Amino acid sequence: MFSSIYALWFLFAGIALIMLGNGLQGTLLGVRAGLEGFMTVETGLIMSAYYLGFLLGSVATSRIVKKVGHIRTFAALASVASAMVLMHSVFTNPSAWFVIRIGTGFCFAGLAVVTESWLNYYSTNKMRGWLFSIYMVVQLSGLAAGQFLLNLSDPGGYSLFILISILVSLAVVPILLTSTPGPVIAEFTKVGIKKLYEISPLGLVGTFGVGIAHGSFLGMGAVYAQMAGFAQDQVAAFMATLIFGGVVLQLPIGRLSDHLDRRTVLTGVSFLATVSALVCLAVGETSITALFIFTFLFGGLSLSLYSLCVSHTNDYLQPDQMVMASGSLTLVVGVGACLGPLTVSAAMRWLGPGGFFIYLALIHGAIAGFAVYRVFMRKAVPLEDQNPFIPLTSRVTPVAAVVVPETIEAEETQSKP
Repeated sequence: MFSSIYALWFLFAGIALIMLGNGLQGTLLGVRAGLEGFMTVETGLIMSAYYLGFLLGSVATSRIVKKVGHIRTFAALASVASAMVLMHSVFTNPSAWFVIRIGTGFCFAGLAVVTESWLNYYSTNKMRGWLFSIYMVVQLSGLAAGQFLLNLSDPGGYSLFILISILVSLAVVPILLTSTPGPVIAEFTKVGIKKLYEISPLGLVGTFGVGIAHGSFLGMGAVYAQMAGFAQDQVAAFMATLIFGGVVLQLPIGRLSDHLDRRTVLTGVSFLATVSALVCLAVGETSITALFIFTFLFGGLSLSLYSLCVSHTNDYLQPDQMVMASGSLTLVVGVGACLGPLTVSAAMRWLGPGGFFIYLALIHGAIAGFAVYRVFMRKAVPLEDQNPFIPLTSRVTPVAAVVVPETIEAEETQSKP
């Protein structure tokens, strides 16, 4: 395992730097939008634009890689992303930021496509599950750690934008220093939404709901904290706590789902996330310590749901269907993430900062309710027929999804006598 990790050090180093910059950028823009006097709904549109760009980049980057290769694609997209970060501080109006965020999302998706295809190609079937677990931890840890960089300077100035640009630019260095040749990107084929719903209604509906939820709190969490009157360091700590919960809780929840009816686990996790959001709403104005404790719990529960939905869907698929279905689910979660910031911003404008957690409670409650409904509509998959849980974040691209199901099939084949 350690030799595989060492061989791919350049990928993990690049990913860590990218996610540090990405984590800081999302929170910085939410805070800066408030300082610039943007309306809450305008900020929601800006945050939705990132996920729209990410969705487009997830699909389009493979064609660019085929023409110019992995390293050139990575370097070009990182350079453009670095420049776009600086453009936020030059053009401080909602329309410009909307366009810039689409471009930023496209670039970050392209960077993810390159790193995930490299990770897939050079990891063995035996080690791929571990490597994806490490990838998930590096992603979320970098995203969480990036929040604390907000405390290094005044968000109303230029310094933090320059810092993000530096981090994104430095991410190219490990990639350029490697002598490992770039892999061939595997194609993914989508399953029609109607067909996917027929196969796994809970998997599809749950994935869409998860996309809305994750887009909402990752995109607008900093705006909520600012509206609630948090100091700058508290905004950073709030967002970091939310994300770090996913680092800690995703694997234990996933392992639990391997030993129980996955629908039961999905229902329980969604219900507990709903309760956690409501507790956050109740204690938000009275105890910041209690708020952070339940924010950690909420983040860990919610960020585990995407992997649960994908794993649940795979339980009802034949091995040759998994690749196509996983590619479709990444696009479904992307569409949900595009809608999340816009819709939660409307709730916050109508209900105030409390609308943030009310909205998140409603989304997770709806997922839990639909999961309960599906329990009574279909027999559970026998535990021995369930596929192993694979930790993923809702920010993976279809390229990552291509190989994950193949890994399950390969590992099952190898385990047979």
